[in-house]
Amino acid sequence: MDDLPLRLQAKRELRKRLRGIRSSLPASAVARRSEDIRRRIISSSLYQNAHSLALFWPIEGRNEVDLRPLVDQARSDGKRVALPATVHDGAEIALRFLDEGVSLDLGPLGFHEPPESAPLAPRIDLLVVPALAIDASGHRIGYGRGYYDRLLARMETPYESLAVAFDFQMLAEVPTTPDDVPVRWIATDRRFFRAGADPGSSYEASHPSLEREEPPAGIKVITRPGR
Repeated sequence: MDDLPLRLQAKRELRKRLRGIRSSLPASAVARRSEDIRRRIISSSLYQNAHSLALFWPIEGRNEVDLRPLVDQARSDGKRVALPATVHDGAEIALRFLDEGVSLDLGPLGFHEPPESAPLAPRIDLLVVPALAIDASGHRIGYGRGYYDRLLARMETPYESLAVAFDFQMLAEVPTTPDDVPVRWIATDRRFFRAGADPGSSYEASHPSLEREEPPAGIKVITRPGR
């Protein structure tokens, strides 16, 4: 890509902007929006057909989508749950199963993770990943160190990948770089759709818990690609 430096700079600027906007959300909005995302995941065929899934523990103070209640829900539904854990002295993340009785430790990247004694999960049915920004094609922006892109690239197939974000984090287009790995599905507090499909077809403008909230200042929520 001849314009790679420009794309990298654009991603850095978007990352900074979206982190600032997301940090301005009140805790009540984060909780409500996260609940709507969890509801969409649970009602999806991806979740219902998965025997195992990987979730993530939110980093404290960053207003990430909170999937923690889904851990117990998935277990009660008979599914095996994995969480990311740092390996190779923090250079990479891998998935470890969070079996009954396993306690989480605060890892070097700021999130709680299973200990080294927890078994690795080289293959799962559904991998759920966070995003600072996402577009309808499935390309996402993370925190800039490529952990999830490398994890997505080396996971054993077949598996489904799902990125979660608040709806205001959906952009018309995310700048891409050669190492980016797009996800196959996208879930926000207002929609759930396959990457590459029309996100407007699943848009719920009439959801009563969402009508009271406007997108944070400075963000234009898309309802159709390119709009």
